[in-house]
Amino acid sequence: MSEQQLFKVTIDNITIEVPAGTTILNAARQIGGDVAPPAMCYYSKLQNSGGKCRTCLVEVSKGSDKDPRPMPKLVASCRTTVMDGMEVKNITSQKTIDARKGVVEMLLINHPLDCPICDQAGECDLQDLSYNHGKGGTRYDFNRRTFEKHTLGPHIQLHMTRCILCYRCVFTADQLTNKREHGILDRGDHSQISTYIEQNLDNDFIGNVIDVCPVGALTDRTFRFKNRVWFTKPVDAHRDCPKCCGEVRLWMRGDEVFRVTARKDQWGEIANASDGKTGWICDECRFEKKETKDWVIEGTTKVNRQSVISANKYIGVLKPPEFMQEVMDGVKQRYMLDIHNVSEVNEPEIRLDLIEGPAHSEDFEIADKERKEKENNK
Repeated sequence: MSEQQLFKVTIDNITIEVPAGTTILNAARQIGGDVAPPAMCYYSKLQNSGGKCRTCLVEVSKGSDKDPRPMPKLVASCRTTVMDGMEVKNITSQKTIDARKGVVEMLLINHPLDCPICDQAGECDLQDLSYNHGKGGTRYDFNRRTFEKHTLGPHIQLHMTRCILCYRCVFTADQLTNKREHGILDRGDHSQISTYIEQNLDNDFIGNVIDVCPVGALTDRTFRFKNRVWFTKPVDAHRDCPKCCGEVRLWMRGDEVFRVTARKDQWGEIANASDGKTGWICDECRFEKKETKDWVIEGTTKVNRQSVISANKYIGVLKPPEFMQEVMDGVKQRYMLDIHNVSEVNEPEIRLDLIEGPAHSEDFEIADKERKEKENNK
């Protein structure tokens, strides 16, 4: 059996080897950090996903060793496979950064400003995308597109006004369930997710469309308006379920289970279960098992410290990986808590993102004492 061919690809001045057929996006994810482009429609567990939102655009400055010519336009990294010797620019390309801002602006044209009442707030991919890659304002002066709210069965609420037409829920229902009763109807700016002939989505795994939705278009009716996600504590748990893997994430406040979701990886996708298969969960685990006695609690979920969900929960939080500035071609790292340029309250020399745990007054008193000692020694 011949060995699998490996291609060398350089992304933001970092070179790695990946198997032939790997997309630029997945190659960048192997590097991790800000090198990996954002993705709103691509989902590695769903076939044929990607190529619709254009947030993962990158600049290919060198096609390959055999053909070193650059690609004339930005390409979707989720649909473009690597070539041997390819060189790609993501955060080191101003052209890519400007284009991504334009894509985010387009996604937000019709998106309502209802983050204060949206259940997805705090874990919304669109919020993260607009904060990290968007602009501070909009040039759009016309009325936003609106749709009526739809109740899709007893457990799922559809807010089509928030939808960005990423097709994830359609692929999930098509590939995970026995039959698909919803899809994209109409065309252009009238396109919408809808059920055929007002059919309800009723099968054992349809609740997974809630987990794959990157915005607040599909929400859990059993959790709506009951709590904010950052007030709850995520806990990993499992049960012996005959339908699915039974490995879930409980969102608790005190001893009360507010909702149950599938576990997700660092890219916001459904994580693999212990048996190596994708960790989709059934509707029984998601909607009907809301008691701690139904589950075997494994422990608190490790949450990225950059997430608002980690607020006041500093047990086992993970800091994002850091890259040397020279490796990134001079691109300055973004502080997780760089508020000194907009606030005169905190001491500029104190890096809040390096403090272990929440900042207290003692941290600033120590810094103030050290500064006075330096001034007295001069």
